[in-house]
Amino acid sequence: MNFKNIIKVLALIGMTVSLIFLLDVFVGLLYHEDYQQFLFFDGLFFLVNLILFLFLYKHELTLKVKDSILIVNLLWILLGIAGAIPLYLYTNISFMSAFFEAISGFTTTGATVFSDIESLPHMLLFHRSLMHWMGGLGVIVLGVGLLSMINPTGSLSLFKAEATGIELEKLTPKIQDTALSLWLVYLLLTVVDMLLLKFFGMSWFDALNHAFSTISTGGFSTKNNSLGYFTNDGIIWTTTIFMMLSGINFLAHLKLYHRDVSGYKAEELRWYFNLFFFLSLALTFTHMDMSGDSFYDGAKHSFFTIASVMTTTGFATIDYGNWSHLAVAIIFVGLMIGGNAGSTAGGVKVIRYVIIFKTLASELKRILHPQSIISVFVDGKKQKERILASTFGFFALFMLSVMFVTIYIYARGFDAMSAVSAAFALVGNVGPGFSLVGPSDNFAFFNDFDKFFFSIAMIIGRLEMYTVFVLLSSSFWRKF
Repeated sequence: MNFKNIIKVLALIGMTVSLIFLLDVFVGLLYHEDYQQFLFFDGLFFLVNLILFLFLYKHELTLKVKDSILIVNLLWILLGIAGAIPLYLYTNISFMSAFFEAISGFTTTGATVFSDIESLPHMLLFHRSLMHWMGGLGVIVLGVGLLSMINPTGSLSLFKAEATGIELEKLTPKIQDTALSLWLVYLLLTVVDMLLLKFFGMSWFDALNHAFSTISTGGFSTKNNSLGYFTNDGIIWTTTIFMMLSGINFLAHLKLYHRDVSGYKAEELRWYFNLFFFLSLALTFTHMDMSGDSFYDGAKHSFFTIASVMTTTGFATIDYGNWSHLAVAIIFVGLMIGGNAGSTAGGVKVIRYVIIFKTLASELKRILHPQSIISVFVDGKKQKERILASTFGFFALFMLSVMFVTIYIYARGFDAMSAVSAAFALVGNVGPGFSLVGPSDNFAFFNDFDKFFFSIAMIIGRLEMYTVFVLLSSSFWRKF
């Protein structure tokens, strides 16, 4: 096993993260808060990684697939620890609670252990949002690079990673160019969202934090009532639009950046918006019937809520957990869908459902016409058998993970709705669920072991199942 490769990459990423964390210190300085402990930790964090990197400076980096798998898994654990330490230093929560919060941040889940978010220093509020933003961008870059190497037949190749010309076992200028372009698109969306939120009445600080959380489809807010704190409808509709944009394959945005709109003609995108409008309108009429609100008010909250759960962002304008059973059922369907492959959103992803249902339809046709050769096509292209197998394999692993987390929570003595919705919310990186973990509640009441268990569940969901479960294979460790 080439530990030098692994340590060098992790040290390089660690140095980068520590430099980005200086933005947190700057916010503390700007708001006259006690930033000395944070600065000391960040300096020590940078120094340790710098020493490791300099020790291995002359070591030629040659990443193999197994190296990449281990790096990605270790990276998220180490990011969780690094992100947790400032939260632990400045609050009275346990370290495991801080670790849960950090993992929730970096995986863009948005589940929190804080009951009074507004009591946190500006520095920590920004730290939480910054972890979202870094995690969201990191998932995209990993999708174009490392994760495509790990699982070439998974959803991260279904968003046409092959079209970028990525090599599987070496970093090329093509990867670097693609990553930089994606970063620019990501930054542009963040800036535009921030400016619009500021225009509609947010402070600069709130606008920046919510833009970070929106474009990363994370869900951390600076307010206890999330987006429900803000009364301007422009803020709600702006956030709805940018959540939906962030749930779209970012390579489609990248193509638009190069004046190519073909990415927006994908079959997955059509289903994404069809499902969004159908569920939003169904929820609107259901909410109107229950609350007596006007069509506009019902639509405002319903479109926002469906966008939030479909893109796995987790923002809320209202406690939808108290709506009718039918409304909750509609929201639950949205929660199970997820965004597009290649987006910052979590969940199963729309493209997988498209492939699953098309495959099932083809099997039904094959029963009626046994001699026929029936293939599955997406965007006019025949899908290979390995793509179909990978899709069904992912879905099976996802549902098994949700089932395992559900059983664990239920066995701990919590009600069924809390158990099931929390499992989907954690593995799908959504954030809030229903009942005890609804949009107006949090995960603080779980014990430290629960939070560690949930942190692993969030990482499994964020890394697309295979990347973590392959570690359980004996063949992975053989002849490493």
